[in-house]
Amino acid sequence: MTLWFAAVLGLVQGLTEFLPISSTAHLRIVPALLGLPDAGAAFTAVIQLGTLIAVIVYFARDLVAMAVAVVREPRSQTAREAWFIVAGTIPVGILGILLKKYITGSFRSLWVIAAALVGIGVVMALADRRSNGKRTLGDITLRDALLIGLGQACALVPGVSRSGATITAALLLGLARPDAARFSFLLSIPAVAAAGIFELRDAAHEVGSAGLAPLVLSTFVALVTGYAAIAWLLRYLRTHSLVPFGVYRVVLGIALVALMAAGVIAA
Repeated sequence: MTLWFAAVLGLVQGLTEFLPISSTAHLRIVPALLGLPDAGAAFTAVIQLGTLIAVIVYFARDLVAMAVAVVREPRSQTAREAWFIVAGTIPVGILGILLKKYITGSFRSLWVIAAALVGIGVVMALADRRSNGKRTLGDITLRDALLIGLGQACALVPGVSRSGATITAALLLGLARPDAARFSFLLSIPAVAAAGIFELRDAAHEVGSAGLAPLVLSTFVALVTGYAAIAWLLRYLRTHSLVPFGVYRVVLGIALVALMAAGVIAA
């Protein structure tokens, strides 16, 4: 893999991991449009470590407060939030193991991605329009955490979007947009860390003779752009809806189907 292509993949990963438009979908579509091979599920999982570092740095104060609360004030809301993140990670952990061969194989079909882009785009827009947005993070229950966690598990299908699925689930449960996004980002930490570490050896093997330089560069670019994307989206959601993202997803999905049907790109 060339360094310029690795940098492009890192840029795409960083910008789309936290926006509800599916980073995995874009990491499949961009190489296809450039006439280059798919970087692979392992490479994708490892460069997500860049965006993992970005979210850890951005929410460092919150994470430290949670760790301290779990030890010193286990009954506090902050401690409960930490345990809810753990509980919300269980569904994706179980399904990630059970569906691994599909996640790295048939699920990466551009036809699957196109369907997921359109389907979740519609659901996201409807959820945003119908959510009352009256609940905050302080109102989250264990049931809410598990349901949002199931939304995260749906993102094992490329094109669904981890942030898109979890934010949509949170909106359907009545959370305000900024609170839904914050919990979504925090919930991503254990899952992304586990996936990246688990796939690290396979990704290094896939890079092959080019060495680790492309992987390292792509991960670093993802870190920088991912941090910027988090900051921007949290500000955006204070006063704006997710409907534009839903529309973008639907348009992209339809365009992708048209390009494949015309033979411009291969599925």
